[in-house]
This record gives sequence, structure tokens and C-alpha cells, in this order.
Amino acid sequence: MNALSKPEVGKYINENFVSAFQKVATFQIVNGAKQGGNVAAYFCATDGRVLHAVAGPVDAATMLREAKWVVETVRKAVKESEETGTAFKVLYRKLHADRLRREHGLVVEPATFDPPAAKDDGPLTYEDPSGKPLLPVLPPPPIDGPDVAFEEAQKAEGKASGARALQDKGGKRWVLGNQGRVHQILSSYALVKIERLYATVFENILGEKISTKPVITINTVKGRQDAVCLRCSSKAHAEGK
Repeated sequence: MNALSKPEVGKYINENFVSAFQKVATFQIVNGAKQGGNVAAYFCATDGRVLHAVAGPVDAATMLREAKWVVETVRKAVKESEETGTAFKVLYRKLHADRLRREHGLVVEPATFDPPAAKDDGPLTYEDPSGKPLLPVLPPPPIDGPDVAFEEAQKAEGKASGARALQDKGGKRWVLGNQGRVHQILSSYALVKIERLYATVFENILGEKISTKPVITINTVKGRQDAVCLRCSSKAHAEGK
């Protein structure tokens, strides 16, 4: 299940992307094994706007397929936007909506404009005790309903890991897995900065609360528990020293 278990995956990603990581959810390391938490991969433009995401652990073939889709669709959208004058963002959201329809059998209307961003100091802004504003979970676009290929797509979704039932505009319930939900969300929010989007992926799709707490490392053999901060790799920082 390791997404980077095959050399060709790492080679392709290294040739086309610059990799980084950050801990955003709570988990523990017990005797060298990760317990709890989850993982998501984001493919971003150079300014941090999200082009695509992979929610949850996937195998090497899936990661390579999604990485290639990003590279190919970026080239396609750049060329088409130059030829038609249509905004790149609009085209990319339509590509996500189209993939949701083709591969998952559900139809949504992609967002062609963004509402004004909320101000951090507005009357509706809530701040936690640390003084840091909480990230809002962005609402996904409503499902219009199934397309003509819906029946076969639903059979596949029913077997998919992490598949959950969603309601469409008419109140009917349909099954949609993690990657289908990624396309649903990105049909409205592709090209939004990652700092606005990652909480939605973790909480809306993966059901994981975001957290800035350090990783707790437990070694039951030695009877020792350490708090390790991934941001600076410093135990002292994690303990507040």
C-alpha cells in the first residue's frame, strides 16, 4: 500500500514536483509504528494553489496515475485557456467535475467564480484560546444526480475503501469514495490556496480533526515517552522549552 514503494513513482514525482510534508493531524508512534491519524497528498501550483489531492493512503499505481493526471491536465488547461480566453481556474474545475461524472457517475455544477474571502477581523470570525483563527470546512458543491453511467459506477463505489453515502439536491442518497469526494470538492475549490483547503480534505473527506500538537513517540520496551515536533525535529521545542 506504500504510494512510494516503486522507483518509477518517486522518479516521476521528483521530475515534475518539489516535495514537502507537514503534520496536521494527531497520531502517535508506538515502537516505531504509526498509530492513528491519516494522510493526504496535495499537488499544487508554484504559489501553493491546489490543483489536485489524493485523500488517504493509496498504492503506488494510484499515486502515479494521479500525478500523471495533474501534469497532463495542467498542460491541457493551459493550452485551452490560451486558445479560448477562458480562465485556467474555471477549466480546471470543469476537469474535476468531468472526472467525477466519468469515473464515479455523479454530476455537479463546477463553480466558475469565488465569493469574496472573509476578513480575519470580521464580526463572525472566531479565534481559539491560542489566538489563531480556526480554519473553516468549505462546503462541497451539491450533487445534481447521477448520469447515464451511474449504475456501474455505484457498484464500484460501493466496494471502494472509505465510500460514504451523500445526498443530492433531491434528497436521494448516493455512494461516493474518497477520490470521488476530492473531485466533488475541487470542482468548486481547485486553485484555492492549500492553507484554505487542507482542513476541508482532512475533516470533510477523511473524518480527521486537524491538530498542531507534536507527535508522541512511545517506546514500551524502554518505558519512555517523547514528544517530537516535526516542524523543527526538536524534543525541547515540543515540550515548550
